[in-house]
Formats: sequence, structure tokens, C-alpha cells
Amino acid sequence: MSALGKMFGAGSVDTFLGWPKAQVSQIDQAVVAVLGVPTATPYASVGAYCASGPAAIREGAAPYAANAAHHNFDLGRATLPKGLSAVDCGDLDVGLKGGAEARAAITGAIRSIRAQGAVPILMGGDDSVPIPFLEAFADMSVAIVQVDAHIDWREDVDRERFGLSSTMRRASEMDHVGRIIQIGQRGLGSARVNDVEAALDYGVEFIPTKTLHRHGVDAYRDALPEDDVVLVFDVDAFDPAVMPAAIGRTAGGLSFDQALQLVEDIASRARIVGMTLAEFMPERDHDGQGALLVAQFLTACVGIIAGQALE
Repeated sequence: MSALGKMFGAGSVDTFLGWPKAQVSQIDQAVVAVLGVPTATPYASVGAYCASGPAAIREGAAPYAANAAHHNFDLGRATLPKGLSAVDCGDLDVGLKGGAEARAAITGAIRSIRAQGAVPILMGGDDSVPIPFLEAFADMSVAIVQVDAHIDWREDVDRERFGLSSTMRRASEMDHVGRIIQIGQRGLGSARVNDVEAALDYGVEFIPTKTLHRHGVDAYRDALPEDDVVLVFDVDAFDPAVMPAAIGRTAGGLSFDQALQLVEDIASRARIVGMTLAEFMPERDHDGQGALLVAQFLTACVGIIAGQALE
């Protein structure tokens, strides 16, 4: 436990913010359930390089576990409105090799959480984990808001179609997915010119970080959907100055406040029915800085999503 945690009275915890543990098949009356997933379909070249991400995020939140019910100034209230609860379902045991069985297990776990009335929040893991997560919403129509430095529209990489560079391409092929809004692109990535063209042909609305920095909320306000939304958030959407724990650091990303305002603005127009937070790579973190930021951001996102249960 860090000195800060001791000062705040936090003990040893192994769940996010010290929340109760739960099985994906038994979450009681929780309105939000977080689930760690190490990978879904890793590339052979890099493996499951974000597998320890969920544990690091929990560790980043641990110093605040004793104060989880205190006033949260990011929200202007307690994180969880009175009478509402959240649970941590631990990490899903899918191994590190991934593949079809791992994807099926992820989809099944998210379906189970949803069937019990909770909003699932997946802590990754590399950016292949949103693909099976999104498959779990096949019973309804959803829009996707992806916040990421990269667009993830590759048809395949080394003949693998379900890896982290193909996430949004696979999402576009799902019958239940409608509008896709992608926010935060910048710099050079794996996207080729024809990948961008394929996304535009589908109808994707791109809002690069440069546009957001120059125009603020006006850059995305009219593009945000009013339908049920799955939020797909990659931590490299943050500027590496505040989020070093990413495999592909690219200057010009979002600040914490910009990211938080974006989530608030999405929730003001639509119901967030699920969220993934991926690409946190602890091995590239600096003194736990990134883990603290992600833990604070995820706490605020939980509060925003939980608050929608009262509307």
C-alpha cells in the first residue's frame, strides 16, 4: 500500500476501489460491473502485452478504496449515487493465447452481466478485447463512440482478422452496430489510405484530436449519437505527457479533463450501455502515473454511467 493509501486509511484491497467481488453469473443488484480481460486475439509478434493492465489499474485505484464513498469533485457528488452499487468480477480466465474460445468466453461473460441488468465495463487488455465485447450486444441496436489515437480499420494483420488493428472494421460488420463515431486520431499509425476510405464509405465520422483541440466541444457536439452507445476507449487517446503507459505514444492527445467532458457529453445525449478501456501497458508506465490517471478516469466513468440508472 502506498503512503497515500495509508494516510487515507486504505487497507489491502484486490478489487477496483475495494468494491465487492462478484461472479459474472451473480452480481446481485449492482448497476455497474467491471471485468478484467487480459486479451482476446493477440498478434504473435507482440503477444498479450497488456495482460497485466487490469491488475495495475486496480492497484492505481487502491489508495482511494477507503474513500470510495466520499465526494468526487470530478462529478460534483459521490461516485455512486445513494442506493446504487458496483462490483468487480475479477479477471476472466482466457489465458494469454486468445482465439475463438477466448472471444466466446468474453462475449458470454458480458451477456451474463447484461442479463442481470448491470452495465458492463471491461478493463483490458489489448484492443482486440472490444470485438467480442461488442458481439454481446447483438440483441439490440447500438452506436459506437471510439476514442483512440488509431482507427483500427485494417482488414487483417499477418492474416489475423480479429486483432487490435481490426477492431472497428469487425464492428462495422456486426448487424446490430449502426453509427460509428471515432474521436482522437492523430499522427501516423497502421491505417492505410484504403482503410480510411473503407471507414468513410461505411459512414464513420472522424474527429481528429487536432480538430478537438482547436474547436473544443463544437468539434463533436453535433456528431454524438442519441442512440444507445458502447464507448470504446483506448488509453493512447490521452496525451503521453499524462499517459505514458501505451505501446504507441503519439503527441497531441487528450487531457484528462477533455476526456472526462467527452464522456459527460455522450451521457447527456445517449445511454451508455457498455464501455471498454483497453491498451494500458504497465511496463511502459512511469512511477504509476498512468495507472493513477486511468483509475481516476474509470472511477468518474463509473459514476457517470451509474448516474444514468436514476434517469
